[in-house]
Amino acid sequence: MNKVILMGRLTKDPEMRNSSGDSALAVTRYTLAVDRRFKKEGSDVTADFISCVTFGKTAEFAKKFLTKGMRMLVVGRIQTGSYKNKEGQTVYTTDVVVEEHYFADSKKSGASSDSSNHASSESMGRSENDSSIMEGFMSIPDGVEDEGLSFMNS
Repeated sequence: MNKVILMGRLTKDPEMRNSSGDSALAVTRYTLAVDRRFKKEGSDVTADFISCVTFGKTAEFAKKFLTKGMRMLVVGRIQTGSYKNKEGQTVYTTDVVVEEHYFADSKKSGASSDSSNHASSESMGRSENDSSIMEGFMSIPDGVEDEGLSFMNS
């Protein structure tokens, strides 16, 4: 079995290109910075930078809705490969082929204050603690429902 689940932040906006050939396919690449669980003594490295690639509709979705700094959970598989560079040396690659994207959190909304969050949570029959739990969730961009996006369930 080859299954990978990663949670991290995008290091830059995804880059999309179309494959060559008769049946061109969208290919999107991005890098996830994934925090390490433990820090090695004497080392400043606290994250791994994982190369991700996705194809077709999932690639188009990534280009359209993912941006630098977003925290994402991705599900996919490891794929290794190799190619010869211009100097004739063999370069080995390891990528995560992403099959599913999930939003893991969002940017904080600057328009709402603590008092308005408290008032709206009371009017909806929730406690103040429930309101703070909901702060980390992302508003769904318009049109996303039609794109086949999956969201994390808590």
